[in-house]
Amino acid sequence: MTETQLIELWEKCLTIIRDNVPGRAFDTWFAKTKPASYTGNVLTIFVPSPFVYEYIEEHYVELLSSAIYRIFGNETQLNYRILADSENLLTVDQESVKRPTRPTNEQQKSTNSAPGGIAVAPQDLDPMLRSNYSFENFIEGMSNKLSRAIAESIALKPGKTFNPLFLYGASGVGKTHLSNAIGLKVKELYPEKRVLYVSAHLFKVQYTDSVRKNTVNDFINFYQSIDVLIIDDIQEFVGVEKTQNTFFHIFNHLHQNGKQLIMTCDRPPVMLQGIEERLITRFKWGMTAEIERPNLELRRDILNDKVRREGIILSPTVLNYIAEKVTDSVRELEGILTSLMAHSTVYGREIDLPMAERVISKAIRVTAKEITVDDVLHSTCEYYHVKEEDIFSSSRKRGIVLARQVAMFLAQKHVENISLTKIGQLIGSKDHSTVLHACRIIKEQLELDKALQQSIEKIEAKMRTR
Repeated sequence: MTETQLIELWEKCLTIIRDNVPGRAFDTWFAKTKPASYTGNVLTIFVPSPFVYEYIEEHYVELLSSAIYRIFGNETQLNYRILADSENLLTVDQESVKRPTRPTNEQQKSTNSAPGGIAVAPQDLDPMLRSNYSFENFIEGMSNKLSRAIAESIALKPGKTFNPLFLYGASGVGKTHLSNAIGLKVKELYPEKRVLYVSAHLFKVQYTDSVRKNTVNDFINFYQSIDVLIIDDIQEFVGVEKTQNTFFHIFNHLHQNGKQLIMTCDRPPVMLQGIEERLITRFKWGMTAEIERPNLELRRDILNDKVRREGIILSPTVLNYIAEKVTDSVRELEGILTSLMAHSTVYGREIDLPMAERVISKAIRVTAKEITVDDVLHSTCEYYHVKEEDIFSSSRKRGIVLARQVAMFLAQKHVENISLTKIGQLIGSKDHSTVLHACRIIKEQLELDKALQQSIEKIEAKMRTR
């Protein structure tokens, strides 16, 4: 095997791993790995430090082994070449001590259950689910409360309640976790059901392979045999008409036969430009649910849970600092904790506030300040060219009503730890039911009105720079 061939095969392994771990975790633990050699069915991979080697063996060796098995074959054994002394470029070779790369008979059956050939029994199908993405360790907050309730309802009666389920939200807010949790619970309650989680990217690759090998019918038959199909990141289908057409027929077959469909996306269905209208219509048949970015309280809860499970020592001051500064996603929170653990281990220091400040400043754009109701009100009025006293008036002019409702919606979305009653008092002297109505109206219009979406984004930009 040439060096070029070895690198190409290793890149295929990394693609599998990338599809199954958070982006920041991949960058931290796998991005700098390289294939060192492949001799006598022994694959040696280079890792940049003993800490990286230990962490991969502790947390990711099963995934790594599975990827290597699929790409290099079932006789392959895994070794590491560890950079032990970076100054003198000294390396140490180490065998994988946790598990052999070669799978058990049961794992062989699972991996062989590919779209090219239908597995007859549910136990012969690898559901491709992540065991650590369960309902038990999904931390609930206001941003995901409704989505979680819907997900649990589906898991109890797949195909009978909300079908299809379309989960959407920004990257890293928990869509993959929640959809996996449904699959795990279904397998627990209904072992006979055929459950499959697959990324939209992998679905596209499998379809392309089936076209090349002239096995499209096998591909379609396989997917039409699934009882619970989970497609992650459905926005990957944008612009690929043949893949969309094939998925359309699979979707119809499963839905008509009472099989459960679950899709995740980074945007609501109406914003999926480049997807056929007939598919968009079907995405909206069942339940569309948004998972919003976690608020401060939920971020604290997530950090506390992660710290407890990982056995990390973190002071309340450091924990609160992370929760206040890392605001975009759960994945970002976990990535920062992973980075802090790595720094603590490599440099032999406790995780203190200066370390947290340094790591966070290099990893993310730190939130400049906490957004207040005044920020929301001033920015909204400025955008719509409305006076603040008009917001507090009883005027029913369309422009004033819109500005008032948008301000209430943005206050509910961005201002931490504030009640609907308080928002009503500060924006227009209205009661909480008026605020609730305003938020619902704007949220519904956002799914249909692209101009309003753009207006909201511009107002949010103003709020952040005040």
